Amino acid sequence: MAEERRDLYEVLGVTKSASDDEIKKAYRKLVKKYHPDLNPGDKEAEAAMKEVNAAYEVLSDPQKKAKYDQFGHAGIDPTYGAGQGGFGGAYGFDDMGDLGDLFNMFTGGFGGFGGGFGGSGRQANSNRPQRGQDIEVTVRLTFEEAAFGCEKSITINRTETCESCGGTGAKKGTSPETCPNCHGTGSVRTIQRTAFGTFQSAAPCPNCRGTGKIIKEPCESCSGSGINRKRRTLNVKIPAGIDNDQSITLRGQGNAGKNGGPAGDVYVEVIVEPHKLFRRSGQDIFLEMPISFTQAALGAQLTVPTIDGKVQYTMPEGTQHGTKFRLKGSGLPDPTGRNKNRGDQYVMVKIEVPRNLTRDQKEILEKFEESLDDENYGEKKGFFAKVKEIFNKDK
Repeated sequence: MAEERRDLYEVLGVTKSASDDEIKKAYRKLVKKYHPDLNPGDKEAEAAMKEVNAAYEVLSDPQKKAKYDQFGHAGIDPTYGAGQGGFGGAYGFDDMGDLGDLFNMFTGGFGGFGGGFGGSGRQANSNRPQRGQDIEVTVRLTFEEAAFGCEKSITINRTETCESCGGTGAKKGTSPETCPNCHGTGSVRTIQRTAFGTFQSAAPCPNCRGTGKIIKEPCESCSGSGINRKRRTLNVKIPAGIDNDQSITLRGQGNAGKNGGPAGDVYVEVIVEPHKLFRRSGQDIFLEMPISFTQAALGAQLTVPTIDGKVQYTMPEGTQHGTKFRLKGSGLPDPTGRNKNRGDQYVMVKIEVPRNLTRDQKEILEKFEESLDDENYGEKKGFFAKVKEIFNKDK
């Protein structure tokens, strides 16, 4: 019985009409959620990460995505659904023989309708330059590293053009030869006559496997593939002020392209660890700072921590609980460099009520309270005035 698989768009949490950027953004968000560094020992997160990677591998590749959109999982895995409604006996193609090959016309080998249906189709081109696949990596930063910028080293496994053969796949001193079967096109045309008419289709050449070239003496270094897998360490410059929702792109540092195509990119996803004191929103930093009742009532010279160190702030007398004051320019820089000004730091004071008072302390506070009148409590006075007004209306 075939394994039931989730819809790939559902796995990434996007719709079928999602753009490439939306798919990539959804993938990065899920990487941050299920990444092994954030879920050590969590088998469910590990399984989810594998499912997310598999979904992104298909939906980020235009050819694989097109096949999946048309045929679902069967379009990217011919073994899927075998025996229960796949491309086998459930649809009768085993009994109809060559009619099963008609699917070549819909899964990449389509060359068009010929004969009874007229017209001529376009030929499959396996020799066109293809861009290399991108690589996604994750880097963890402390709050301070993200704030001030730093350099990090990352290690990746990528494919590179074989140095021995220059990517030709042929032994040094030799060259690939043009395939005599397809004459270098990489595809061959076939004509099928059926009860529905005559069909003409193009399929990858079996002689050269769609490459258009025959390598008689393969390169010993890459075994004729033209590429080798290498482990590389790259230095990444982290711009000051970078945040969780941002990433760094290393152009051309991804997997090697094919047939002379450009290499892919490396996307460095940033995970910023939370700070014990500070919270950020954009370029601004927020800090909650406890103060005593006496400091709030009399005013005080506060020593406030910032990412640049400690600064002095003169708090006026009569400061109320929840009052927020701003330290201009004590926030974070713009990592893009478009905004030359740093953000601000906002400090919200929280008046802490003393606990475990002694008898003498309580007596002092009681005498102090008796010495006050309503004029010392503006909000309290206003509140009870409103209460009196409301209840007098009901009488």
